[in-house]
Amino acid sequence: MTGWLSSLLSVHVLRPHWLWALLALPLLGALWRARRRRENVWREAVDPHLLAHLLERAPGLRSNFFWIGLAWVLAVVALAGPSWRQTPQPLWQPQAPLVIALDLSQRITAPDLPPSRLLQARAKIDALLRQRNGGQVALVAYAGEAFTVAPLTEDVANLALFLDALAPDVMPVEGQRADKAIAWSVRLLRQGQFERGDILLLTDQADGDAQKAAATAAAQGFQVSVLGLGTAAGAPYRTGEGAIARANLDAASLRALASAGGGRYAPLSSDDGDLRRIGVLEPRQAQSGTSTEQTGGAWQDQGYWLLPPLMLLVLLAFRRGGALPVLLACALLPLAPAANAAGNDWWQRPDQQAHQRLQQGAQAYREGDFAAAEQAFRGTESAEGWYNLGNALAKQGQYGQAIAAYDRALQQRPGMEDAIANRAAVDAARKRQPPGGGASKPPQSPGQGQPPDDGQSPPQSGRDEGQSESAPPSPAESQRHPSESGQPSDQAPAKPPSSPSESKPDPEPPQDARAQQAADAAQRERMQQAMAQAGEQAGERGVEAEPANAAETQQQREQRQAVEAWLRRVPDDPGGLLKMKFRLEYERRLREGQ
Repeated sequence: MTGWLSSLLSVHVLRPHWLWALLALPLLGALWRARRRRENVWREAVDPHLLAHLLERAPGLRSNFFWIGLAWVLAVVALAGPSWRQTPQPLWQPQAPLVIALDLSQRITAPDLPPSRLLQARAKIDALLRQRNGGQVALVAYAGEAFTVAPLTEDVANLALFLDALAPDVMPVEGQRADKAIAWSVRLLRQGQFERGDILLLTDQADGDAQKAAATAAAQGFQVSVLGLGTAAGAPYRTGEGAIARANLDAASLRALASAGGGRYAPLSSDDGDLRRIGVLEPRQAQSGTSTEQTGGAWQDQGYWLLPPLMLLVLLAFRRGGALPVLLACALLPLAPAANAAGNDWWQRPDQQAHQRLQQGAQAYREGDFAAAEQAFRGTESAEGWYNLGNALAKQGQYGQAIAAYDRALQQRPGMEDAIANRAAVDAARKRQPPGGGASKPPQSPGQGQPPDDGQSPPQSGRDEGQSESAPPSPAESQRHPSESGQPSDQAPAKPPSSPSESKPDPEPPQDARAQQAADAAQRERMQQAMAQAGEQAGERGVEAEPANAAETQQQREQRQAVEAWLRRVPDDPGGLLKMKFRLEYERRLREGQ
């Protein structure tokens, strides 16, 4: 009893504006009184003992305003969303971002951390990106100036792409200005609208300017930590001018830098213990004063509990004898989800069922289960279904049935270019079978143990008028490969007959011309192999095909392959791109007097 009382006292209304509808009750009462007055007119004209036999009162709810008002109150309160309990709700809390600043001065080439400090720093950053649990990360490289390698992003894989390109030769100016790296990192965090964040420096020493910059960053809410590169013994390295110098790890200056920045210091180690000591694997909360509680309470709408009594009241307004069928219908409602789960086909139109089978077959085709794809496509009486069925049969080596399926697709859609091309390719493959031998099946076909098709299945004639025209086409793979077309790719069109004046035989080409022709023929052969390989790769990708590629001519395919070959020859040099980017940025800063 006490629990119910406390629940009632803690009722919370989610949509309180619906309670204004309760003000309509006086209007309903006025309408009810007006109706009663209209009935009293008969009382003035008819004797009381006869009035009971002349007037017929509506039974139940329609004859009593109290029940009408009660139903109205229940409906309004249910719409208002009463709630008397809360459930745990996860709360999103912003995570502090991290800016990694890497020292790319010539000192990082010292080999005291075998094979070099640079390679160890790259590996450590890669491990940090892989193990960090959320939060945005940015990458900054600095020497005499600081530059942004990648801005703040949650896509850490994008940052990892630039790690191999980081080297001292990409920096436009020599030096070791850790203070500028810290200031530039603070600028990135400010641009991201963050009031708190972490800055991690990877270097071997720090001066007084760097400590002042770290203190300034800490005063603004940004914590500066340091990961030491190198050893106390150090190792020699070559400066930018070619001189030999020695680089040592100055742990004392780095500890002072971390202390001024409110962060921590740790020397680089072979495991992740250094990252854990610094605390950069688990992001901090971005806002100060944020509670560490990760869940909160959410009010649950309990208005549905008022619906059963409201439905019972509404039943009284039905005609006499109608309440029982409605109660039976409500009792059968829980059985509807079970029936729906047992067979979704009960609630789908024929075109929807066909579309669902096409999707199931396409998924099985992409996964390489061509037998399951065949079973799914056999139930679709459409051009797309027959076309996809032909592809599934061809993948299993059943060339005769595949050709029959393509014929059925062409009967329903005569201009289907993919079906025409695939039929020609499958027919050529069937003709290349050895006499009395089985069809050679693709290595990924699940039907390896099935007997080969004899290729004698006749195409079915007559157009099927019962197919569903509203079923959307399923994506289908075009199996046209240049290697299966039965014609060489460099076959030239027939030369028109020459006139009598041109019947003189051409002189024999010189040796240089013959060498050029041989080179052209070799180039065409390489292009043909590339196109065949590309066609096989397209066939392995599944049932998706681009209609534009399917309608390409031989010359257009050769041109496209040539363009792709030239594009593949473009050098992919992230280091050169970074070097050019930093140099242009440095020149811009010089022009603007920064």
